Amino acid sequence: MDFNTAMDKISTLFKFGSMPGLDRIQKLLNRMGNPERKSRYIHIAGTNGKGSVCTMLAQILRESGYKTGLFTSPYIIDFCDRISVNGETIPKDEVAEIVEKIFPIIEEMNAAGEPITEFECVTAIGFEYFARCGCDIVVLETGLGGRFDSTNVITSPIASVITSISLDHTAVLGDTVAQIAREKAGIIKKDCAAVFYPQEDEVNDVIVGSAKALDNALYTVAPEQIKIISESIYGSVFEYKGVRYELSLAGEHQVKNACTALEALSPLKNAGFNIPSSAVLLGLKNAFIPARLEVLSRDPLFILDGGHNPAGLESLSRAVKSFLGGKKIFCIMSMLKDKAIDEAMAHISGLFEKVYIVEIDNPRRLGAEDLKKIADKYFDDVEICLDKSEAVRRALSAARQCDGAVLVCGSLYLASEIRKMVIYRNI
Repeated sequence: MDFNTAMDKISTLFKFGSMPGLDRIQKLLNRMGNPERKSRYIHIAGTNGKGSVCTMLAQILRESGYKTGLFTSPYIIDFCDRISVNGETIPKDEVAEIVEKIFPIIEEMNAAGEPITEFECVTAIGFEYFARCGCDIVVLETGLGGRFDSTNVITSPIASVITSISLDHTAVLGDTVAQIAREKAGIIKKDCAAVFYPQEDEVNDVIVGSAKALDNALYTVAPEQIKIISESIYGSVFEYKGVRYELSLAGEHQVKNACTALEALSPLKNAGFNIPSSAVLLGLKNAFIPARLEVLSRDPLFILDGGHNPAGLESLSRAVKSFLGGKKIFCIMSMLKDKAIDEAMAHISGLFEKVYIVEIDNPRRLGAEDLKKIADKYFDDVEICLDKSEAVRRALSAARQCDGAVLVCGSLYLASEIRKMVIYRNI
């Protein structure tokens, strides 16, 4: 089997959508020889920030000399980006080999009425690859939720980390932050360690209560000990508990994510990991994740952000006001129909000179006409441009004429499509 055939096989599983529950993935892994039991993990869940925290922790562990696996989603450029070891993505021939091994099992289970979803398949591929590589530690990001997420088959993580929680995927996870927090807190396991950034009282009560009920050592970020020294669209310098750090990821929210990662180092050290201060400094400085206020060009300024829910666009709004004040901004936007779109749009209302509405290549997308009707309530100039390359060209041309900026937001899937266009110069 080659890589393209493997991708075709995996894509057939998309039809099953999201099917929460651990029985199917556990049965698949059992038949694979339980590769998930051959690695140690730090497990991260949350509505926003989990990908950034994962990336920071993985970079710090790499700088400390450990063979570090990283599992994240969704990918921005290539499928293989979701699974990496020491910063190197899984080779395509390894993907093909693993899919060839496990797909007969998947087909048998599908035929028996126990369908394996696309994400469950990808999770199984990740576990198998990390086991083959003999990783010292795997930084594991949940997909959707936590309690019934397929990554939650692991039994005793070194730490369970909970990042920012807000309303998203409400049809699956619940329509209050407390309900969503309970789903995220499902990754906390008995007699392990829990790490989180304090938020609303109703979220804090759930996370602290879950940690105590399961006899976890609890590590909580101390917001009063965060001091931002300087910040720009290119990153921040901050102090936490009296130590100065440099961060290449921009935005106040990334400083909070960095402090969450710093707190997660304590349970790692308690578990025997040697993490020098120099590795921590280098890890945060070198951590990079695409589509998080990513600057694609400076002339004109072209920024790519995957913010797609109310909390994400609220963070984006703060960054735009802080770093791009006075500039006319030309926005390229698309969104998925299952998001809290009105609430999200309210955070960025009036920030853009013009908005170009495009459509992403995803069955969950909100149609351009429907998105325009919503966007018209928040922006004075909204135009549909279904050719994404043309939308980019128009936005860049407009920005050049007034020393303005181009901003892509609303969806990580859109960020992926636009980033590929820019990198491969298909515009």
